[in-house]
Amino acid sequence: MSKQFDVIVIGGGPGGYIAAIRAAQLGKNVACVDEWKNATGGPAPGGTCTNVGCIPSKALLQSSEHFEQASHHFADHGITVKGLSMDAAKMVARKDAVVKQNNDGILYLFKKNKVSFFHGRASFVKALDGAYEIKVAGAAEETLVGQQIIVATGSHARALPGAAFDESMVLSNEGALALTEVPKKLGLIGSGVIGLEMGSVWRRLGSEVTLLEGLPDFLGAVDQQIAKEAHKAFVKQGLKIELGVKVGDIKVGKKGVSVAWTNAKGEAQTLDVDKLIVSIGRVPNTSGLNAEAVGLKLDERGAIVVDGDCKTNLPGVWAVGDVVRGPMLAHKAEEEGVAVAERIAGQHGHVNFTTIPWVIYTSPEIAWVGRTEQQLKSDGVAYKAGTFPFLANGRARALGDTTGMVKMLADATTDEILGVHIVGPMASELIAECVLAMEFRASSEDMARVCHAHPSLSESTKEAALAVDKRTLNF
Repeated sequence: MSKQFDVIVIGGGPGGYIAAIRAAQLGKNVACVDEWKNATGGPAPGGTCTNVGCIPSKALLQSSEHFEQASHHFADHGITVKGLSMDAAKMVARKDAVVKQNNDGILYLFKKNKVSFFHGRASFVKALDGAYEIKVAGAAEETLVGQQIIVATGSHARALPGAAFDESMVLSNEGALALTEVPKKLGLIGSGVIGLEMGSVWRRLGSEVTLLEGLPDFLGAVDQQIAKEAHKAFVKQGLKIELGVKVGDIKVGKKGVSVAWTNAKGEAQTLDVDKLIVSIGRVPNTSGLNAEAVGLKLDERGAIVVDGDCKTNLPGVWAVGDVVRGPMLAHKAEEEGVAVAERIAGQHGHVNFTTIPWVIYTSPEIAWVGRTEQQLKSDGVAYKAGTFPFLANGRARALGDTTGMVKMLADATTDEILGVHIVGPMASELIAECVLAMEFRASSEDMARVCHAHPSLSESTKEAALAVDKRTLNF
């Protein structure tokens, strides 16, 4: 006997669980299906973000940051630490506890909003008259029927040809988050967000970290002035970064991994490491969805083809998040999930792709919104730029973290803010004000005229806005 729903959401990650909750808030009878399992085999909704991505990486980053502060910076504050040690297994156990809190929180939200949750793998069976039949393969097989289907199945790490993930020696984000011992030597292939963040964690705890990047520029998607500032900081910390490389054979042994590579000069090199993290992008999760059973259209990457409103080629079938076009970001998936739920309810959901913030949670943090200086030049847009260093910010000096700057780009004629780029302390939080300003199409003058608390890191944003007009007050 099938169970009937107005909306069935396939996937319980940021896009899926948020879409389910919003649809339920709008009066729909909603089911959400998710197959993630915790250590005991129970449900673990939240997708890659909660289980092996955003949340656990931030937990490890925080733990490793505490260790680095105690190791190298407490003395500056008059604090003496003796016998300092790091229990990596306990650090990972804390991370696991944080993940479980988030899993349980989502299950509570489903219950609160009367979303029916099914633990298992969902796939299309067939199209019905004005609906779709969905099979759930789990502990108990279920048959669901939904008038509207939202696919939010996420993505998985892309492997290097000839170097499959074993999560023991060759690691994806999943394996990188589960290490319980500090590797003496750690290799990274690709300057992806997860790779950089995990490299930062283990570098702080004592690993010798080497990064191999195929592109000639470090963080090519980032404003290059900001990227160069970050590169300088990472190298000073001890991260070895090789750009413009070509990776050759990768040999996995019992005690380590050997990577043959060629540097930018064409010279053959070998990197021997205890563990290797591969961070070269992600692949949409559509295998096993049985898309062909209903004629759901996929592109050459395996992503679901959608229009600007996240509609697929099938009536009543939508897709959001990493499984469709656009940036693979949790918050982008959330916004699409909300927008689709509202469209199903007859409202006019909207996602502004030009104001989606990006963050890399390294130390220093890197965050940006809008276009880079390189993009504006390429687009032929006349612009003004203003920068302000954290070195001149009183709160940053008090924190003991003055690395980096805020950079603001504004239209040369209208003064509308076109992009803001930050490298430095708490960049992930500072960028929110800039997103809001751009969403309301504020000018740099608007930002410069807004009173900011003193002393605060946010004053650097105000000063960067003042710098657009060449009238900074503190630099």
